[in-house]
Amino acid sequence: MKTLEQVRMYSVLVSDPRVRELISWYLRALQRAVDIIWESIEWRYVFPRVERRGGKLRVAVPYKVKVPELPRSSAFKKLRDELLKECPYAKHWVDAVIRTAYSVMGSWRRRYIKERARKVKPRVRRRFARCKITLMRVDYGRKTIRITLKPGEYLEVSWAGRWFTRRVKGWRVGKVVLKDGRVLIPFKSTKVVEARRVIAWDSNELSLDGFSPQPGFIKIDMKPLQSVKIVYERKKTVAQSRNKREIYEKYVKRERNREKDYVNKLVKG
Repeated sequence: MKTLEQVRMYSVLVSDPRVRELISWYLRALQRAVDIIWESIEWRYVFPRVERRGGKLRVAVPYKVKVPELPRSSAFKKLRDELLKECPYAKHWVDAVIRTAYSVMGSWRRRYIKERARKVKPRVRRRFARCKITLMRVDYGRKTIRITLKPGEYLEVSWAGRWFTRRVKGWRVGKVVLKDGRVLIPFKSTKVVEARRVIAWDSNELSLDGFSPQPGFIKIDMKPLQSVKIVYERKKTVAQSRNKREIYEKYVKRERNREKDYVNKLVKG
């Protein structure tokens, strides 16, 4: 018996100028929070360390390196106080900004340690606002979500009668994300399932190899997907060398659609 958790996200169109105003403030506050956290980072040295993995000794950190440590002490309250000075919305929106800021900085820290990011302060460019559960009131009977903007001022979003209503019947609503002109609603479901036939899979570049005691070995050819990647990689290289941005973006979109089409057919098959 295993617990299966599923999450499906659907968007609902919303035409309310208050959403754009909230997102604009949210981005400014988020970048300000990132700036404050960046200024409070402490750098410490991590020395070579050996760990035992799979019965063998391996070097986890091969050399001395400086690692950033984010401020997380209880005394670090100036961030919330600073953001509350210019907050025209409910105070819980400031808490949502701080949580998102730490998520952004945590992601940068992990990539920096793996040498996938530079020692450059992250910049927030995408327009969005992540809502906390404390700012939401969900009415599953009416299929509506009431989002608190300011004390006594609300935004109501309904998914009643939408094309995905039947798909999420009995599911719970998670933290919504506000975008310009729409609201992204995640629906979550948790149920216990019994796994009868288990197949072990090995993902390779040109094939998916599986094994199960009942059917034996299973091999799925992935060469068509690899061919799509090779063909469009060449086309994108030519378009990029000629500085044809529109053509390059067209090939990117076509490649993504071909990949999705192949994966969907593979899963259904």
